[in-house]
Amino acid sequence: MSKSSRRAKSNAGSSRTQRVDASGQEPTRKQRREQARDERRAREAALQRAAQVRRRLRRAGAAMIPLVAAGSVALVALSGGGASSGAAGNRSAHLKLASLASLGSLRPPGEAGPLGSEAVPVPNAPPAASAASKAMGQQVDGIECSSSEQTLFHIHAHLTIFVDGARRQVPYGIGVPGAQTENTPAGPFVGSGSCFYWLHTHAADGIIHIESPVQRTYTLGDFFDIWAQPLSSAQVGDAKGPVVALYNGMRYEGNPRAIPLSAHAQIQLEVGRPLVAPDVITFPPGL
Repeated sequence: MSKSSRRAKSNAGSSRTQRVDASGQEPTRKQRREQARDERRAREAALQRAAQVRRRLRRAGAAMIPLVAAGSVALVALSGGGASSGAAGNRSAHLKLASLASLGSLRPPGEAGPLGSEAVPVPNAPPAASAASKAMGQQVDGIECSSSEQTLFHIHAHLTIFVDGARRQVPYGIGVPGAQTENTPAGPFVGSGSCFYWLHTHAADGIIHIESPVQRTYTLGDFFDIWAQPLSSAQVGDAKGPVVALYNGMRYEGNPRAIPLSAHAQIQLEVGRPLVAPDVITFPPGL
């Protein structure tokens, strides 16, 4: 049994004991059913967490770094933008941003979609472009495709795309040639492939994984180049028209290709009209 499973089971047992001791009486039949239900849910949650840990360890494989380096990663994450209101906000200080008021009336983003395999909403919508890419392992913008995921510099950003006011998916498997999907209860998850580019997606939820052996600034243009899709002020993937970019709730006034993929950055690209207000997600633990 994994550490996660033992810990969850122990917690569940402790909770049961506390409930009985606090009342000083034998639990009723209804209470026993509730306790059994709580224990079952705790076991299921523990098994899911343990499976996630095993999956990450398999992906890391021989690229697992020493604990000392892991400590350095923690420092990088803390100083480099672990929270969207912290470092991501600091990184945006030098960007050319403007108030959303300059865009006029914005339509509410509406329903984001059901939670996917990364606990982030997956739009019920067609993809902005195919996940198929010409990048099959060759270097792209100085970004390599490694045999396993790199974790020295490991952050995540989120990309939302609207075309004429309607959502589009960012497909899973971008940056993973020969992507192999795992069918989870919450939907597909790319767990393996012939190699992993340092920028890639595991699910169709817009989460961009930045997993690199070097710390550097990656941009949205880098990601679209790996995706082998056009990105400019007049086109996003298959959609053509005037492009408006939002970055952490503000209008981005530069070239959308230059938007930095900072930790927990919330990026929104809109092609055409009507324009939509920022669609903000909550990054779950571990992302």
